[in-house]
Parts: sequence; structure tokens; C-alpha cells
Amino acid sequence: MRLVHNSLHHEVANTLREQIFSGTLAPGSFLDEVALCERLEISRTPLREALKVLTAEGLLRHEPRRGCFVSEVTEQDLDEIFPVIALLEGRCAHEAARNATDADLEALATLHDKLTGHAKAGRINDYYATNFIIHESIILLANNRWLAQAIADLRKILKLARLQQLRAPGRLAQSLSEHLSIFAALKSRDSEGAEAAMRTHLTRQREALRELVHARKSRVAS
Repeated sequence: MRLVHNSLHHEVANTLREQIFSGTLAPGSFLDEVALCERLEISRTPLREALKVLTAEGLLRHEPRRGCFVSEVTEQDLDEIFPVIALLEGRCAHEAARNATDADLEALATLHDKLTGHAKAGRINDYYATNFIIHESIILLANNRWLAQAIADLRKILKLARLQQLRAPGRLAQSLSEHLSIFAALKSRDSEGAEAAMRTHLTRQREALRELVHARKSRVAS
């Protein structure tokens, strides 16, 4: 696969990022620079620049005299990241409640109708997709590029964990209820309420993930 672009290392970084997220480059795996250069048909310079970008994003870790490895997300990482992203997205909801127009709220109402339909039908993948659009819409309504960038950076790390919190028993209905609470606060222009509801939503996501881990460990032990 030949990559030709004025900013070649950005193209290489995008390619490797996609392979990390897809699992082609598995967590903990070593990135063989010689093999990557041959496969991507590039020189060492753009590859190493790309590796620096992904290391700065937290997707890779660099070990002196050993090279780069795909980052692995631990339970401690999740414990540390979720409170931060809850604060950030909570602030987005706060700003969105102040900024949303009637047209914005109508668009969100349509999305929440879809979310409700997916939840009732148990369509988890469709729920995830609509859920993502809703979160992105609220971030966009906050109109704060610094918040948006910080959240995007943290999401890249969370994506490594391949989180499936909606698989936890009862979580799908609980998540829908939380989203409807956030939306109710947005419709009421209740900034404080929207912020609190969003923080609760993210905090409960972490709790659901913890339950899944404990359940998995119990099955293994038995």
C-alpha cells in the first residue's frame, strides 16, 4: 500500500490509528518499524514522526531501546479517565443548555426518539451509534473547541478498551433513562441540571463496566 501525501506522516498516523482501533494492531503488540516501512512502502522518517503523534495521543507507549507498543487500557486508567470525561462532558451539557435553539432541541428530540426505539427493540449497536451522535451534538452545542479537543483525546484512549457497558444487565434501560433526563434539562434550559445529569450518566457507565469485569472474573473463577 503506497501512501503519497504532502503530510505523509499524518497519513501514516491515520492508517496506524485505524488499525489500532480495529484491533489489527492488538493492545500490547510491538510495532516492528522495518516491517511497517516495507508494508506501507515508506521510509523510516515519516513512520517515526507518525509514531511520535500516536505516542502523544496515548495510543502507543515508547520504551527506550525497545521501541513502540500499542497501549493497553487498565482498570486504573478507566477509574482515572471517567471522572475527567464526566466533568468535561458535564460542562458541555451546561453550555449546551444555554446555547441550544428551538431547532437544535427539535433535532435532539428526533435523535432521542430513535434512541428510545433502539432501546425498546434491544438494538444495542444502533443504540451505540445514536448515542454517539447525541453526545457529539451536545459537545457541538457547547461551542468550546478546547472542551471538544480534550474529550476527543480521552475518547481515543477509551476506544482502546473496546467498552461494551450496554451489555451489563439492565444497563440499556438505565442509559436511556439517563439520556432522557439530560434532554429534559436541556429543554428546560437548566444548565446546572443538564451538567449534573451528564456527569451521572458518565459515572454510571464506569460502574456498569466495573460490573461486567467482576462478572467475567466470577465466571472464570467458577
